[in-house]
Amino acid sequence: MTPSPGKIQIENLDHLGLVAGIIDEIGIVEIINTTVGIEAGEIINAGLVVKAMILNGLGFVSRPLYLFPQFFQGKATEHLLGEGIKAEHLNDDKIGRVMDKLYEQGLTNIFLSIALAAIKRYGISTQYTHLDATTISVEGKYENSQEDLSGEKEEKAESLLNQESQRPIKITYGYSRDKRPDLKQFLLELMVSGDGDIPLFIRAADGNESEQAVFGKLLKEFKSRVDFESIMVA
Repeated sequence: MTPSPGKIQIENLDHLGLVAGIIDEIGIVEIINTTVGIEAGEIINAGLVVKAMILNGLGFVSRPLYLFPQFFQGKATEHLLGEGIKAEHLNDDKIGRVMDKLYEQGLTNIFLSIALAAIKRYGISTQYTHLDATTISVEGKYENSQEDLSGEKEEKAESLLNQESQRPIKITYGYSRDKRPDLKQFLLELMVSGDGDIPLFIRAADGNESEQAVFGKLLKEFKSRVDFESIMVA
């Protein structure tokens, strides 16, 4: 039977179907839900919100969170995210709550879990891994608390990978690779595989952190959390 014109609805997938397929192959939604949990009665869970954020980030747009639902208008949202899920369910309140949960669990550890799942799924070689850092310069004051951080420094020394769940990073002045010593900054540390430069580990750090002081400890902690041997270069 040919449907009547009034019942035909056209929605776009563009390239997002491929992205959604890879997300599903890796199991990112399940990893997120296992980590942060699922609330009773929620229409869209945290894992699907993260999936929607990835689709948005790879959708060649740049919009603030309160316009996030507009991205999915006219797209096959139910096909991409699940039956019954509509664009209006992806509002900034929901996204904000999910982001808070992810931060509390530690983004570095979540990223590592996803990276290890991708390694297993696609057979990525981990014979060699490479670690480096870069600085991200920012505008604005970014005033830090003047509280005594001696206790926090002690915690940081115990576990660099759990630092983000203990305190926020300090955006401050430091050695600038952007050659902008007039701007405050933070550091972004990234470890990739020698096979295709696949990201394995990412960590945000204080703007004045010393690579020489932490790289050795980072590599040691990373090695303790993975089940493969690798030649690590920093």
